Formats: sequence, structure tokens, C-alpha cells
Amino acid sequence: MKKFLLFVFLIIIDLISKKYVYELVDLYTFIPLTVFLEITHIHNFGVSFGLFSGLISPWILIFLALLVTIFIFYLMLNSSDIIEKLGLLIIISGAISNIIDRSINGYVIDFIYIHYNIFSWPAFNFADIYITIGIIMIIINMLTKIKKK
Repeated sequence: MKKFLLFVFLIIIDLISKKYVYELVDLYTFIPLTVFLEITHIHNFGVSFGLFSGLISPWILIFLALLVTIFIFYLMLNSSDIIEKLGLLIIISGAISNIIDRSINGYVIDFIYIHYNIFSWPAFNFADIYITIGIIMIIINMLTKIKKK
């Protein structure tokens, strides 16, 4: 039950944040928070970081994302490692949230923009952070297991 509540909580936080950005920040506007962090409002029609933007139908992207998510869910169900299961659940939460966003809008709302001088990272959202955290958890868990052997 705790895992399900975490899953729902993460999705709600992501979708609410996207709703607020959509309503309060004009498209392609950048609001500085620090010297390296800005809030923006960008519509991502592609996959990660806008790759293939406009080249692939949103419905194909949704279908592919669902296939990958189902596979990750399968991995989670068959895992016996608690950390791995949690990491996979967090990845699934991010994936489902972005799938919901794309299903509703035809694109994913990205709003966190990090940069320093001429270096920058493409805008992203909380769901992307969830996916990244889940992957990092799994990698660290794997490396810890390898180191113990």
C-alpha cells in the first residue's frame, strides 16, 4: 500500500507542477530563481530532451512509452531486491506521469532549466527527475552488489 501511495503522490506532484507552469508561466518565458536555475514553460513534442520533435506522432510515442513501462513493471514484479523494486517504481511513476501529460496535451511540459555561463541542460520536469533518481538507485545498488563479491 505504501508503494502505491508513493506512486500516486509522485504522479500528482508532477502533474500539479505542470498545471501551474502551464497556467502561470507564458510559453518560452524564463524566470530566474538563481544564477543557474530558471523556471520556464516549454512544450516537448519529442522524446527525451526534445529529440525527434515533430517527427513522430504523439500516439506512437505514448504507445512506445507504455511498452517500455510495462516491461519495467514486469522487471519490478520479478525483482527480489527491495532497492531495485523501489528504483523501478520511481521510474514507472515518472514514465506514467509523462504519458498522462502527453496523452492530455500531445506534448510534455518541461519547466526546470539549469545552466551555467554558456553551458546548459535541456529543460525537464519532475517526472524526468524521478526517472533519473530511479536509474541512479538501481546503478548504485548494482555497483554495491558487485563490490561485495
